[in-house]
Amino acid sequence: MPFASARDYGSVLLGSATDSQLVKRIRTQTLLTSAIVIANVIGIAVAVVLLTVGIPVPTIFRPDTVWLNFVAAPIYVVFSLAFGVVTGTYFTVRDLRWAIRGEKPTAADAKNARRAPRRLTAIQGLLWIGATIGFTVAYGIIDAQLIPKVLFVLLFSGTVVTGISALFVEFILRPAEAELIEAGFTGGRRRLRGRAISAWLVGSGIPIVGILLVGLFTLLFDNMGKHDMVIAVWMIGGVALFTGLLLTVLSNMSVVGPVRSVQEGMRRVRAGDNDVDIVVYDGSELGDLQLGFNTMVHGLRERERIRDLFGRHVGQDVAAAALREDPELGGSEQIVATMFIDVIGSTTLAATRSPSETVAILNRFFGVIVRAVEDHRGLVNKFEGDAVLAIFGAPLHLEDPAGAALATARTIAAALPAEVPELSAGIGVGYGRAVAGNVGAIERFEFTVIGDPVNESARLSELAKRDPRRPLASEVAVGAADKTEAAHWETLDAEVLRGRTEPTVVCAARMGASDVHSKKTGK
Repeated sequence: MPFASARDYGSVLLGSATDSQLVKRIRTQTLLTSAIVIANVIGIAVAVVLLTVGIPVPTIFRPDTVWLNFVAAPIYVVFSLAFGVVTGTYFTVRDLRWAIRGEKPTAADAKNARRAPRRLTAIQGLLWIGATIGFTVAYGIIDAQLIPKVLFVLLFSGTVVTGISALFVEFILRPAEAELIEAGFTGGRRRLRGRAISAWLVGSGIPIVGILLVGLFTLLFDNMGKHDMVIAVWMIGGVALFTGLLLTVLSNMSVVGPVRSVQEGMRRVRAGDNDVDIVVYDGSELGDLQLGFNTMVHGLRERERIRDLFGRHVGQDVAAAALREDPELGGSEQIVATMFIDVIGSTTLAATRSPSETVAILNRFFGVIVRAVEDHRGLVNKFEGDAVLAIFGAPLHLEDPAGAALATARTIAAALPAEVPELSAGIGVGYGRAVAGNVGAIERFEFTVIGDPVNESARLSELAKRDPRRPLASEVAVGAADKTEAAHWETLDAEVLRGRTEPTVVCAARMGASDVHSKKTGK
């Protein structure tokens, strides 16, 4: 469901996308009836003004036209209004039955629904054409000089009504158009060019033709004085100003609404909210703009989701580095510190606990490690079953990678008994030169470090299992750390680590060392 607001369809008059079908039906029928009545009242008012005052000569107020002026015309007006409202409402409700029932539209439903505005406009146009033909003939029988005047006035008024009706109906049926677009029916829509031409035709084209005709009639019939001609030009111009402004406002509303919805969506995206979908309701190129915005936001959401998943899998620093530049296979030699943590008695844990309990305990165990490593700006490089390898100094440069690794080891050793009493682990810290980079194939690779510090930390973690309360580190690692961190460590014996021929001087964290949870970040 798109983000619901009072302007989902560009106007508070059209309600929200979350309104019930009953509310939408009542609102649509009420607005359609009002629009038809308003458009016709405007057209009737324009006709009366032009027939009586705007083009005073020849006059329609004469004894032999009383029945036309005060009997036939009012009867036709009442009949046409009632007929237009009833038939328009009937056909529109029939074409939008799927929307009223809350059903998914079919291709036939989409065709009928998009035909509804044209049908409503055609009904109004036919009623005005009927009035134009009937009254032009009736007045012409009485006085042939009335034919041009009545013909022009009724055609102009009818065009005003149909133009206003078309824009009104298109505006009112935005919710139905939105449902069609959401269902995938994006073809066969109207274009902005048609709206602009309609607004120009009613607001400028026909009034200019009317002014030209007034001048022509003056020359042809010689029955209009200078005063009458000035009045006619001014009245037609005044009516044109009113109708032109009205059509321009309606046409502008049809453009501004969709643009503002995109503008509001962009404002929210700039504010960091990518969870936004605007309602696509416009039946023109502006609908493509709205749809394009939603497609863009969907892409941003997918990108952020992938970025988040990528960062969770490889680490945020590695992910950021990969996004900044194209990653390549290979690496470079760097001075790094590595920390290896290996669970003690994982086989016994798996044998005495259910699989789900074992996974839950391991996840709490890994959570302690990840928090401590990230607090000290390190990288959890990989989880190897129940063991963890963390790197300090790559890919994020640290001025004191050894100190960061040693502080992290002490933090984890102090936190595990309290947060994960079911498990204990041996923790080893190595330090030295290693190759850091992307290893694998061009189709699938990962960031890692390869070198002696990795092997050293793994072997030290094996020794640390004898007393998991005290992480072990090489003397080289402790010597490379700053004096504050080195003071928390003491030298033990030299031991030949598995897989090595030369002895390694081993250091251990002092028992009861203070500031265990201090955060060591490179400066």
